Amino acid sequence: MKALISDIVKALVDQPEQVMVSEIESGHTVILELSVAKSDMGKVIGKRGRHADAIRTILSAAAGKARKRYLLEIVE
Repeated sequence: MKALISDIVKALVDQPEQVMVSEIESGHTVILELSVAKSDMGKVIGKRGRHADAIRTILSAAAGKARKRYLLEIVE
């Protein structure tokens, strides 16, 4: 899942080398923390959060097969 999110976000941003995804696992829940360059934050979130919602939808669809709950947090 970490690689999936990283690949999607790297395609959206201008500075793909600064995309970092860290994984925090606790029980059946996995939190993915996404960090990008400050100038690329708007591109990842999108207008009214549409890009972020789309990424979360893809993540939840892929998580169904893994039988775990994945949460995406975008950190500054």
